[in-house]
Amino acid sequence: MLVRFAGLGLGAATLTTVAAASGNSNVDVLTSSPDVSSFMAEPVTPLSTLVKDKDDMKVKMEMLIMKIQADFCRALENEEDPSKKFIVDRWTRAEGGGGVTCVIQNGKTFEKAGVNVSVVHGILPVDAVRQMKARGKELIGKELPFFAAGISSVIHPSNPHVPTVHFNYRYFEVTQENGEKMWWFGGGTDLTPYYLVEEDVRHFHSTLKNACDQHDVGYYPKFKKWCDEYFLVSHRNECRGVGGIFFDDFEMHSQEDCFKFVKSCAESVIPSYVPLVKKHRNDPYTSAERDWQLLRRGRYVEFNLVYDRGTKFGLYTPGARIESILMSLPVYAKWEYMHSPSDGTPEAKLTEILKNPKEWI
Repeated sequence: MLVRFAGLGLGAATLTTVAAASGNSNVDVLTSSPDVSSFMAEPVTPLSTLVKDKDDMKVKMEMLIMKIQADFCRALENEEDPSKKFIVDRWTRAEGGGGVTCVIQNGKTFEKAGVNVSVVHGILPVDAVRQMKARGKELIGKELPFFAAGISSVIHPSNPHVPTVHFNYRYFEVTQENGEKMWWFGGGTDLTPYYLVEEDVRHFHSTLKNACDQHDVGYYPKFKKWCDEYFLVSHRNECRGVGGIFFDDFEMHSQEDCFKFVKSCAESVIPSYVPLVKKHRNDPYTSAERDWQLLRRGRYVEFNLVYDRGTKFGLYTPGARIESILMSLPVYAKWEYMHSPSDGTPEAKLTEILKNPKEWI
């Protein structure tokens, strides 16, 4: 479930990357005094709890996503006008927990870039439980204590030749009525270009595959297929983009093994995407190409508002923070009645791929 947890900003579209060049992470083992100075804001959980419960997966996940957020935000700022920095909005939720939302809006490189962390807990409402059961999670009880931590990001670039990227990685715990605790991970990364450059798409998919192959060579083909199926705008019979990886209910190994896989996937985002920003952010473009970008953004919005489970989950959760849930939406988008690209154009080439997903590597 791509969860934009209540606010919570964690979802498929939503519950929303560590730079490959960032060196050794400080999130694997917390010392008695964890260094949080590099984060975009203070963690949601009190420092005393982070120290006391340093081996708890809830703490490990929070420390990871805070570092992912900081690394990705700084990598994006390096591609932006030096005067344009992320607005950092740390928020709390009366029902339990909170988050850190970071946004650049109307920049030179990024028209809107959002990177949201949520660490929330409370009681899972009936509607949210029903959604999870519809996905095969059989939970005992009507209103259940839950914990959710994740990062979600959507980047809408200014230049139509720079693709949009979305990623989110999350951890979820539910305590059932009988006291049994269930846990699982989920997430993924996917690319939405406005103009198809096959070399770029192969680079993107290859980087994700390398991350998956460190853990199981069967993961990439399985999760690539799942991504193509999930990000389908079925009323248009086309995919939202050119895919990537997507997985949910990931619990087939130990917590630690699952965590390490999620960490590898998250660490692949910067090397998979930032080179594409560098390559195309100064490309010339026409007003017609800008119009096409706005039309494709309209399709992006359709998916997020009509189909995305994370958005729906967030809206059903008490104390939902609407601005963070809808952080994934672009500043500008466009809809034209009965628009169809002309045969033989670059726009038609992209549309054909979106209607017929292919293997890129």
